[in-house]
Amino acid sequence: MTGIDTAATTAAPRTYPDYSRPLWQRWTLTRETAVIGALIVVAVVASVVVPNFGTTVTLGFLLLDVTPILMIALPMTFVIVSGEIDLSVASTLGLSSVLLGVLTKAGWPIEAAMVACLVVGLLAGAVNGFLVTVVGLPSLAVTIGTLALFRGVAVGLLGTTAITDFPFFWQNLVQMRFGTSGIPVVMVLVVVLIIVFAVVLHATPYGRGLFALGLSKETAAFSGVNVARTKFIAFMLTGLISALAGIYWTLRYGSARGDNATGLELSVIAAVLLGGVSIFGGKGALHGVVAGVLLIGVLQSALRLANVSSDAINIITGVLLIVSVLSPRVLAWFKASRATRRRTLT
Repeated sequence: MTGIDTAATTAAPRTYPDYSRPLWQRWTLTRETAVIGALIVVAVVASVVVPNFGTTVTLGFLLLDVTPILMIALPMTFVIVSGEIDLSVASTLGLSSVLLGVLTKAGWPIEAAMVACLVVGLLAGAVNGFLVTVVGLPSLAVTIGTLALFRGVAVGLLGTTAITDFPFFWQNLVQMRFGTSGIPVVMVLVVVLIIVFAVVLHATPYGRGLFALGLSKETAAFSGVNVARTKFIAFMLTGLISALAGIYWTLRYGSARGDNATGLELSVIAAVLLGGVSIFGGKGALHGVVAGVLLIGVLQSALRLANVSSDAINIITGVLLIVSVLSPRVLAWFKASRATRRRTLT
């Protein structure tokens, strides 16, 4: 058996929607709604308390900062919902960044170099997918290995040097804003990706297959879900979008380096889990993930403006990750205890 849920599914009971509750409660009293509410509260408090937070300039930089995390979180949601995980996404981003720099320096048109980066990202995702779905290795072990492999290749290609010579047009396009609103033009691409991934996850047979896999691989197979193909596509999507994020990262910062985005996978996974996706698979919603990404982005931006150290910000991100994993279990225990007390009283 493969996947992160092989050791945990026996210990973690599956939860299903409570259809006994009114429809408005099932739509509003959810983990995703709580995250959206927390995002609004944190943004309002930060605007009042933190100097210069509530400006269009800060909004623009905040959105530019969260863009790569938001991009990668979309396919990562697919992977985690299916009961797997991909820790190699930041390394794939770094490899894409280095490849864009190396090919551009070698005289390739940057558009052709971008296509090559996307192809390499697809291949990186295919490697993960093959090892998990065909060879049958656990995704946690596989992607820890490819995390080191892809990062090693990226660093090996450039060493400690950096390539900074990129066309001004593309660098300017990535950071361009819509008038005085502060909203970057690149958010158009991000919004399109969010819509596409949301439709696929929540309104297509493929998306329903991902949820079925997360709940029970055996049941999904009996229901006609092609287990290997479904997971393979999810891993290829993480590779592709990670490579796209690598292109964005390189042009936004104007630098191709082998250590670009090191550790970014922590922020991606924290945002996905914070947004309500179960680490055991089978549960989650994309609007919650988007809210989780923005919540972490708002927190980090506000803390930086408040002169909090980067180490402290990393600690807070790690705590959010732990809370995201533990809170569903604590809530499930609380509900079970309350139901037991009611039965005892009656």
